[in-house]
This record gives sequence, structure tokens and C-alpha cells, in this order.
Amino acid sequence: FQAEDGIRDHCVTGVQTCALPIYFSFLFLNRANFVTGKNQISSGGMTGTVVDPKLIFKAALDAKAVSIILCHNHPSGNIRPSEQDKVLTKKIVSAGQLMEISVLDHVIVSQHAYFSFSDEGLI
Repeated sequence: FQAEDGIRDHCVTGVQTCALPIYFSFLFLNRANFVTGKNQISSGGMTGTVVDPKLIFKAALDAKAVSIILCHNHPSGNIRPSEQDKVLTKKIVSAGQLMEISVLDHVIVSQHAYFSFSDEGLI
């Protein structure tokens, strides 16, 4: 799986890229990798937001998703993932493996650019 502009567009419409607070959402995908829905899981403050993996997977199970793509914004414009972003992604990927729900990507968006964990070989 590679992030493409279409997926970035879904993520951009799922989060507000240049406004505070930070938003975290995810996309539901079916077996054919078609986006079947999206859900905003949290919004936070100026420097972060709380993300509960249990809520992500509850929503994914309710939506009968086969896989998900995580999305959040960096209002600062710096699209590089923080250490917290990396730890959270690893935690969610591990939980997804147990649940048999693949995490295909984690996309960080800003007003003019995006970062894809998948494209960078981090998932």
C-alpha cells in the first residue's frame, strides 16, 4: 500500500490541516481497499491529543472494516512524526494484528504537505 493523493484528500477532509487544535481521525477500508467511511476519534490542544486505540478498534469493528488508515494534522506545518507519533502508531499496528484489522498507513497532514508512514517504510 502506498499513500496517494486520493488518500491524502480523504485525510485532509477528515482533519483540519492548519487550524488548532490537533485532530486525529481514521479511514475504514474494505477488502478491496476502498474507503467505506471515516471517523474523527479525538481533538486536542495546541501540542497534542489523546488517542485511545480501544475506541479506534471498536469503531472499526462496528464498521466491519478490514483495514484502517490513521490520519492526524500537525498545525505547525512540520510533517515529521514525533516520537509519540511513532510509539502510538506501533501500538495501534500491534493491536490491529491481534484484531486482524490491518493498519495500512498513518498519514500526517499539514496545509501544504503530508507524511506517510507507509511511504517511508515505517509500517
